[in-house]
Amino acid sequence: MVNRRGFLTAGALATPLLATASGLEARAAQPVLPGADQLAAQGWRRLAGRKVGVLSNPTGVLANLDHIVDSMVAAGVRPVAAFGPEHGFRGSAQAGGSEGDYADPRTGIPVYDAYGATVDRLAGMFAKAGVDTIVFDIADVGARFYTYIWSMYTAMAAAARTHTSFVVLDRPNPVGGNASGPMLDPAFASGVGLKPIVQQHGMTVGELARFFAGEFALDVDLDVIRVRGWRRDMFFADTGLKWTPPSPNMPTPDTALVYPGLGMFEGTVFSEGRGTTRPFEIVGAPGVDWRWRDALDVPGAEFREAYFVPTFGKFVNQTCGGAQLTVTDPRIFDPVSAAVTMFVTAKRLYPGVFGWRPDLAIDKLSGSARLRTMIDAGADVPEIVGSWQAGLAGFVARRRPYLLYW
Repeated sequence: MVNRRGFLTAGALATPLLATASGLEARAAQPVLPGADQLAAQGWRRLAGRKVGVLSNPTGVLANLDHIVDSMVAAGVRPVAAFGPEHGFRGSAQAGGSEGDYADPRTGIPVYDAYGATVDRLAGMFAKAGVDTIVFDIADVGARFYTYIWSMYTAMAAAARTHTSFVVLDRPNPVGGNASGPMLDPAFASGVGLKPIVQQHGMTVGELARFFAGEFALDVDLDVIRVRGWRRDMFFADTGLKWTPPSPNMPTPDTALVYPGLGMFEGTVFSEGRGTTRPFEIVGAPGVDWRWRDALDVPGAEFREAYFVPTFGKFVNQTCGGAQLTVTDPRIFDPVSAAVTMFVTAKRLYPGVFGWRPDLAIDKLSGSARLRTMIDAGADVPEIVGSWQAGLAGFVARRRPYLLYW
């Protein structure tokens, strides 16, 4: 088991990037194997004899698409409880929802609703369930405002308080290992960003768990089961793994590529594409026309003039005009800069249409009031993007000791 005091040593033991061409070719040829598949191949014996609670959702699956809880039960390592994040343990709830407490129909295991739970409340759940080990297995998509990483942080804090071991079954970051975007100002902490990290953190959940414990003083008994064969320059398409939607509006890996930036459209009056077949890739509003698409130019992406009628969310049953973004080269595409470009251009072309939600949710999504106030003041894209580069560089330096992959 790796605890907080051993992080720097553990980081030094991470597999180094081989310098020779032949070494790189050999490493690239290795299959990508998530932590869950490695423990399943061993019959889950690493967890035998423990009172296991599993914090997971539909992405906690093996290569054969069996859920890890079902696999554990079949192997005779039966969890005593499961815990569901946003959207629920089996994933049936929409954004901002959960499934409540219930007995899982397939296994009979009690499921606790952990979405939005405080540390105190979650610690109480752990005590009630009688767990001594929490296993976390949820696929993240690399954005600060995707709530699963904060469910993990809260669970780690509750585990530290209750002296419960914490095991992360690591998975690849589908949008790669590069960090981008602004740092969260702690004054704007919320359920979509509890602690100061940048908007596209470029870390796996295992690396984030190490970062959370080390940077935010969580004295937790932490064990990260590393992904085998993953590198920071890999995107999901490079892994050979099967995509399981981590939430109802994250249907494909293409959605994940744009989400760390275009997810901010939730903080505007524009539709972010919920209620369409391509959420976060198609965005717009009534009154928007071809001029927006024609004015947009983003490296590594192309745009299509799009018209759509959302079936839920904003502008239900209303015809919206807008644009569909397609990533053509993920290695040069920056979703946060792309979103800023789209905001600035929309405000210039449609000053009477584009705007922010009245609750200023954009500030929580972007991490401060800076993005909103700079756009409202007429700042251009390079000025806005340049305003967070110092904070981004500081985060990249801080995260380095906690990285497991190169």
